[in-house]
Amino acid sequence: MNKKIKVLVLWGYGINCEQETAYVFKKVGAEAHIVHHFQIFSGEISLRDYHILCFPGGFLDGDHLGSAQACSHRFRYLKIQGKYLLWDEILAFLGQGGLILGICNGFQLLVKMGLLPGGEYLGKRKVTLTYNDSGRFEDRWVYLKVHPKTPCVFLQGLTELYLPVRHGEGKFIPENQNLIQNMLDYGQIALQYIHPDTKKPTLEYPYNPNGSIEAVAGLCDPTGRVFGLMPHPEAFNHFTNHPKWTRLKERRADGLLIFENAVSWVKDNIL
Repeated sequence: MNKKIKVLVLWGYGINCEQETAYVFKKVGAEAHIVHHFQIFSGEISLRDYHILCFPGGFLDGDHLGSAQACSHRFRYLKIQGKYLLWDEILAFLGQGGLILGICNGFQLLVKMGLLPGGEYLGKRKVTLTYNDSGRFEDRWVYLKVHPKTPCVFLQGLTELYLPVRHGEGKFIPENQNLIQNMLDYGQIALQYIHPDTKKPTLEYPYNPNGSIEAVAGLCDPTGRVFGLMPHPEAFNHFTNHPKWTRLKERRADGLLIFENAVSWVKDNIL
């Protein structure tokens, strides 16, 4: 009997992309459950019953105190049923080989709770995502380059992507230059904004929509199993989502490829 790949898609407290995110996971063959944060906080549902944990996009707690700031403290310090830390539940989930994906607001949550950049910095806030240089919400499509040596499970076999962004706080800033150089060397800076003509990472607006240092659009941990990105792959799950779909030569949906990779990895490595 074929086992189903179980995906937990979180919602609540301002998340608003849970439906389309769950839809894409189902489209690539997974069993996706939309679960409210409170069901995790109360202990009603355990992360350990799933293979993939996804933090979708939205406006956690209305972005008060900064995007995902308040929620990051829940995941770090809240005790489930007054007994054990939710943070320990997340680490146990990772210990059993689980994958974690954070999209936009979810990416902000991953860096602020300390799951990224991970490795020797696990649990520490070494990078952040702050206000766009433009000073406004950016809603546009961007060209992206995948690091050729990235360990990121979600990006294997991919080289370039074209995806939409929708955010007001997407500027990536590291603690120091040495940190970002190490992440570049080891492929943790998995995804970068590029200029469509040169195909090189760029700080030029609007190709880099927020002013991210080193044009960072997505980051993974050293294992490649925790991945956060500012663009919205769930919003490009069919070629007709593309703004120029009637003129496309290749009728593919770039966002769908990220979800397919995650499901394939679980099939090959866990089931």
